[in-house]
Amino acid sequence: MKVEIWSDVVCPWCYIGKRRFESALARFPHRDEVDVEWKSFELDPGAEPTHELRGTHAEQLATKLGRSRDQIEQLLDQVTTTAAGEGLDFRFDLNRGGNSFDAHRLLHLAKAHGCQDQLKERLDRGTFVEGLAVSDHEELTALAVEVGLDEVEVRAVLASDRFADDVRADETQARAYRISGVPFFVIDGKYGVSGAQPADLFLQGLDQAWAERSPLTPLVTGGPATSGDVSCEGDSCAV
Repeated sequence: MKVEIWSDVVCPWCYIGKRRFESALARFPHRDEVDVEWKSFELDPGAEPTHELRGTHAEQLATKLGRSRDQIEQLLDQVTTTAAGEGLDFRFDLNRGGNSFDAHRLLHLAKAHGCQDQLKERLDRGTFVEGLAVSDHEELTALAVEVGLDEVEVRAVLASDRFADDVRADETQARAYRISGVPFFVIDGKYGVSGAQPADLFLQGLDQAWAERSPLTPLVTGGPATSGDVSCEGDSCAV
């Protein structure tokens, strides 16, 4: 069974949603048969590189969202408290933001090498816990190498436009699904879950999707055996 997750590495609710989904998956009896794929979604495609940003993360958000600094600080405090409940130590005072397109390209490289989830986790932790720059090529390279990717290949990807089409294809599919906020989970191509929902809801979706894809088990014999197929507020970040 496949679970596709549209997410951005600059989305705090995406990291929270990742933890909640992982909690559900750990309780799912068929977890070893679930293939998780991370899909690209840019909350702010026009974001500047990190080194060109000015002010604190709270000041950047206040300008972007047209809210006061106090309102943004209160919102970030709420998100930090929620994250702590999932075992995550968010440090918005260190957060640097920036354009995430190259990070998404590296996630596609990681997918090709079978370590996409490891890189996604490392990028999220680097962004929200360690205050690393999501658009800085040196920092991206260090994180990618840390999870096992080859440094030469990573630098070659960052110096080119490789995997750019893959990122855009993910975003095109998101528009087709009418996804306007992340995280967004698609379970087995059938069920969509929007936002960082509680783990129990994710588990319910996994159970239901699995039950509907499993073949029927005949209870009466006597003939040929047959089988058949029987939306950054609240809990997500939106464009």
